[in-house]
This record gives sequence, structure tokens and C-alpha cells, in this order.
Amino acid sequence: MTKERLEERIARVRAAIEGAAGRAGRDPEAVEILPVTKGHPAEVLRVVAEVGLGRIGENRVAEAWRKREELGGSLGLRWHMIGHLQRNKADRALQIFDTVESVDTVRLARRLSDRLERRGGELEILVQVNSSGEETKGGLPAEGAVAQVREICSLSGLRVTGIMTMAPFTSDQTTLREAFRMTRRIFERCAERVPSFEPRVLSMGMSNDFEIAIEEGS
Repeated sequence: MTKERLEERIARVRAAIEGAAGRAGRDPEAVEILPVTKGHPAEVLRVVAEVGLGRIGENRVAEAWRKREELGGSLGLRWHMIGHLQRNKADRALQIFDTVESVDTVRLARRLSDRLERRGGELEILVQVNSSGEETKGGLPAEGAVAQVREICSLSGLRVTGIMTMAPFTSDQTTLREAFRMTRRIFERCAERVPSFEPRVLSMGMSNDFEIAIEEGS
């Protein structure tokens, strides 16, 4: 992908963001784009860095590791883990990612915390919530999510800065809005009830539904 082609795509996305934010009475500057580079060659990340997006999303530890080695570092980008993270890959993930958006169980959070206690430092994470209740989706069940977020926030080395969800893959706007609204409510409850929760990021929406997600608070 060339710089010019990516800039054209970004311009279209930003225009859609402005429209969605306007419909919701929000500031479009409060919405941040996370380009997902999974499946793309490492050279695409150089282009992302050149256009100034600042961060990328990868969903496989091994693929992200290969890209960082090929690129010789992070390129000044912040690397986000957005896919399911197996507990046995926690050590490698800590060497790659600045943020793990897909902490979907207390057990995974404990594993990350344990590794951080051994190696030092801290990790920014988002807690993934299964707002649709689909069995094929990862994440904490919506019912009881606040209590589990509180438990995760108590673990050393982890900065919980928000909530993430993966909406159902559907074109039905009612279903999508229900999932996004549920996630926003959990986010708001965590902000109200969990003192160490940092309500900075509500990560929702992909290429097919991001405008609805923005209208609902992403």
C-alpha cells in the first residue's frame, strides 16, 4: 500500500467519523483511528508511521513478533494487541505490545500481572466484554463484569484504561446498537464504582460498524 492510497482511505474514514460524531453531538477529535495491520506485510507499518496515525493493531503474537524483528523496532508506533491472547504467550506479548485490548478473563489478567512482577514495568490494558452474549465471542459476561473489572484493577502492574467489545457480525443496526450501548453502560459503571479504573478508552467498532459505534460513544 502506498502512502497516497492510505491517505485517501484515511480521509474517507475521517469524513465518516465527522458525520457520525456530528449526529451524536460529539467532538470528532475525541475519536481515534486504530489501523489494523494483521495480515499485512511489515512494510505497511512503515507507511502507517509515515502518515502519522501513531498506533497499529495486531491480533497474533507470532506475526507481530516477526514484523517487529523485520522492522528493527516499533517505528515509534504504539502496538495494540486486539486478538485473543493465550496465557502461555503472555511473556512474548509483553515484549511486543504497549497495550493489550483483549484481556478477556481474570486468569489472563493474573498471568500478565505475575509476569510484570517478575520483569518490572506496567502494561496498559482494556478489559474485553462479551456484550452480545455470543458463545463464539471472547470477553467477560456482561452480568458481573464490573466486579471482575474491579478484581483486575487490583492486580499489580496493570493499568486498566477502558473497555473493549467485539459486536456481532451483522448488518442489523438494532442488534449492533444494543451491544454498543451495553458496553457503554458497563464502562460508565466501572468509572463510577471502581476507583482505580481509568475511564479513557471505549474501544468499539470495526470497518463495517464504526459509525454506529461512534454514535453510541466509542
